Amino acid sequence: MTKKREVDGFSKVVADIEDYVAFEIEEGRSEVEMDGAVIAELGVPPPAARAAAEAELAKPAKPAKPAKPAVTSASMVSAATASAGSAIWSDLAAVAADIAGCTKCELHKTRTNTVPGAGSPHPEILFVGEAPGADEDAQGIPFVGRAGKLLTKMIEAMGYQRDDVFIANIAKCRPPANRKPEPEEMELCIPYLKGQIALLSPRVIVCLGATATEGLLGLTGITSLRGTWHTFEGIDVMPTFHPSYLLRKPGAKKEVWKDLQAVLTHIGRPIPPVPDREA
Repeated sequence: MTKKREVDGFSKVVADIEDYVAFEIEEGRSEVEMDGAVIAELGVPPPAARAAAEAELAKPAKPAKPAKPAVTSASMVSAATASAGSAIWSDLAAVAADIAGCTKCELHKTRTNTVPGAGSPHPEILFVGEAPGADEDAQGIPFVGRAGKLLTKMIEAMGYQRDDVFIANIAKCRPPANRKPEPEEMELCIPYLKGQIALLSPRVIVCLGATATEGLLGLTGITSLRGTWHTFEGIDVMPTFHPSYLLRKPGAKKEVWKDLQAVLTHIGRPIPPVPDREA
């Protein structure tokens, strides 16, 4: 019998962190938040970690303390929805007007423009990203930078134009230094996106990247989530990689194209020929 090669989980974690940090640098972010406990664990080699765990298991069990309710992204979304009360908008312009006047979080202090979203009022597909970047903040339009140009090519490869779909973000204002939106910021902003989704009534939502997936679905781990179907209030959702990730790792475009093909098949549209390598 052929012995399978053991995968070094510690090395994989380190490689994943290096990959993530490189992605943050590509996005222009100067700060990355990490749990102190996680950092401490990464400093322990696997053998020592296993020995420590075995020693801990050998100790007499202590009486369990009552567990505190976990605060998850999903619960934050639910709380945000509840805090929004019965806020219902008559149309997309009304949502955009409220976004323009929003001062619920600190992001309003540093924004140039709010970026509510753009596209068809009756799209088959809604693309949801993380938050506006510098170009989007300057123009008030989503996905107009390098990542936006790639997203446009992705949309066109599917047989659509940008005006045929709707593009929005979890956060409607640019976080300083293009950092990831804070959980509280996403919590306060998600009711606007929910209002847009209710008005747009898309057949499919495509979450672009980890933050969009976490903010909308309350799920983490984009590598394992991409290419799998989920639902948000009765609407089918397909998570996939963010265009910014594809700019740094062009090889992942094949995986994203598979995800987009699955979306087309799901809504009954023909799959166009495979796009060229620059798409």
